[in-house]
Amino acid sequence: MHIHDPCVVTLIWRLEDAHGQLIDELPEPLDFFYGGEDLLAKVEEVLLGQHPGFTTTLHLEPEHAFGDYDANLVLFEERHLFPETIEAGMQFEGLPKGCVTPNMPADMLYTITEVYDSYVVLDGNHPLAGIALILQLEVKDVREATPEEIEQRSVGDTGFSMISLAPPGTTLH
Repeated sequence: MHIHDPCVVTLIWRLEDAHGQLIDELPEPLDFFYGGEDLLAKVEEVLLGQHPGFTTTLHLEPEHAFGDYDANLVLFEERHLFPETIEAGMQFEGLPKGCVTPNMPADMLYTITEVYDSYVVLDGNHPLAGIALILQLEVKDVREATPEEIEQRSVGDTGFSMISLAPPGTTLH
């Protein structure tokens, strides 16, 4: 069976930055919905029409991966607005009530990059924004998507998608 929209593809991969440093490795096959939100558009473009056994290495510039880094998404907010037990690397969806940075999306995922006595530094960029990537992938299987998967545009609760890739130790929601 060839990859088409919609279907489910089973992949393994190795993801590195442009300098060859390992970012993520998926050695055990995992299902992804093709034609939904599970895969980057550039990855879907390369996979279209392929079949099990297909392997490739993609060089993804930031605009084809997680976007350019936007310094305007770095915020400084008062420390007292956050829970006592915060630390660098923690993530929050949206900003706490009382934040003063105007016009920031409420549904954005913010990563705490630094914690000081009087303020906290938050970054609304994806952890891989601005990074060129090398993705080595292999298609292990292709199958028809179920009606539920088509309706959800996802394979379900795998808890993982290429969209949410982050460096080891980072928790994305």
